[in-house]
Amino acid sequence: MNPDFHVPDLEWCEQTVPAWREHPAADFFYSSLLATNGAAHDRLRRLVGRRFTARRVAELSSTVEKTTAELLDGFADATAAGGVADFQELVGYPLPAAVVGGLVGVPRADEARFRQLGADAGRLLEPVRTPEDWARADRAVEALREYFADLLHRRRTHPADDLATSLLARCAPATAARPADSDEDPLTERELVDILVLVFVAGFETTTGLLGTAVHALLTHPDQLALVRRQPELAAAAVEESLRWDGPVPMTERIATRPSEVGGVLIPAGASITTVLAAGNRDPEQHPDPDTFTVRRQDIRVLSFSAGAHYCLGAALARLEGAALIRQLVGRFPGLALAGEPTRRSGVGLRSFERLPLATTG
Repeated sequence: MNPDFHVPDLEWCEQTVPAWREHPAADFFYSSLLATNGAAHDRLRRLVGRRFTARRVAELSSTVEKTTAELLDGFADATAAGGVADFQELVGYPLPAAVVGGLVGVPRADEARFRQLGADAGRLLEPVRTPEDWARADRAVEALREYFADLLHRRRTHPADDLATSLLARCAPATAARPADSDEDPLTERELVDILVLVFVAGFETTTGLLGTAVHALLTHPDQLALVRRQPELAAAAVEESLRWDGPVPMTERIATRPSEVGGVLIPAGASITTVLAAGNRDPEQHPDPDTFTVRRQDIRVLSFSAGAHYCLGAALARLEGAALIRQLVGRFPGLALAGEPTRRSGVGLRSFERLPLATTG
């Protein structure tokens, strides 16, 4: 990341959102991995990053394939005999929720309750937040914090192979309870709770968006859908082109740390800059004929996962889920088709389908 620009953090929040202490959501967001800089960010990222190495993600491949197949069984039942089903409800949300839930430690039985909480917490990504946005986000963050505090309480007596258990060992003071190989400051209880909230919600919110927009892109480009059906090895390329063409995170914010110049425009220190990732993904200098959706596009360099210090930890996992879903979906349902008007999520902070009605006998 360019050192001339930082993400908005608590210091920025103090100056710009004077009433931030009234909002649990602001306290959560502006001290999270998404909104910390320098050493504070590096410390948190190192702790979480161990669960998202290439080796660990590769180990999840069979789990992702199995979970995808199970969810598509339910989708097949719901669309049998000409039925119509909401893809997002039956597959687009449950798949990433199950995968990241397994990583974090959320039982499958609990996952259904988080879809609305995730959407409400996601209002924090809106560039302009209304009082209603703040109210929804505050309620969601309070409920999520309560849930994960209780999960940690359970993990203290019933440990498991998950992120919650592994980070608990780094939550104690510098005593024998702390791992001998740890050279990091121990996490506070609140930091640990907030890490779990962020990893879980970010892990399903954005990937839910990706799965829905990828399926929609293929269904509205039948020539590309037919190509992937004939050559299922193109599933990963279809996901990459979907990220470029209609990615789930269209923009991100940065703060100028010093006077700078971008594209001939002078930017004063302290100015807020909105970087439109969606526009960069359609830059004709980088991607010729950028408004055309083609899964055979070469040299794709998407900005959808950001870059530098804030590159998305879950990028490889999201790609793995997307490729598994596309490969199985197009191979299993040759008559797959849109079956009604999709409903886009309100707001501009995240691009996702609230509802994506599909049929399998189109």
